[in-house]
Amino acid sequence: MKKIIFYTVVVIVAVVGLFAALRTRGPVQNTRQINDHEILIAYFSATGNTKFVAEKLTIAQDAVLFQIRPAEPYTVEDLDWRNDKSRAAIEMADKDSRPEIRSKLSDISQYKTIFVGFPIWWGREPSIIDTFMESYDFSGKTIIPFATSGSSDIGDCAEHLQALAPKAKVLKGKRFPVDVSIEELKAWADKQK
Repeated sequence: MKKIIFYTVVVIVAVVGLFAALRTRGPVQNTRQINDHEILIAYFSATGNTKFVAEKLTIAQDAVLFQIRPAEPYTVEDLDWRNDKSRAAIEMADKDSRPEIRSKLSDISQYKTIFVGFPIWWGREPSIIDTFMESYDFSGKTIIPFATSGSSDIGDCAEHLQALAPKAKVLKGKRFPVDVSIEELKAWADKQK
């Protein structure tokens, strides 16, 4: 009888833990219509870290979330930064590289503030972010970069994005650890606008 109770408790704890983990890392569900928002969180995530921060920032700003997805998804081999013949290494070595994006936003004009998130690759934003920046008219908009990285800072990413969207106002931005809280993101983002 004690074994049955013990195993029942273990199963209940495991199920509760699973639901808690899914709730914490699960996708953000926005129930409002897109037109109700003036803030867009656009992000590219290769391993999930930037996605996790972008989802929390979406909650913090009550914003619309848009994932920048490559037309050809990256494999583990593509992302091998130690291999100078990997897809990511080749793209990052070529400043004119513009990987194709799978889908586009139908109307970016409704957003006044756009947070653009990405991992730091080779000291800067991935080339697919350059594709995103050149795909829209950001005139009069405020662009706020945010990044994830194990150790690299956001560096000159804001200057790169400003060059790609000269009629926008691009702010400095910041790198965040994956475990940044929603409250920390809200405090930072509220100061940017």
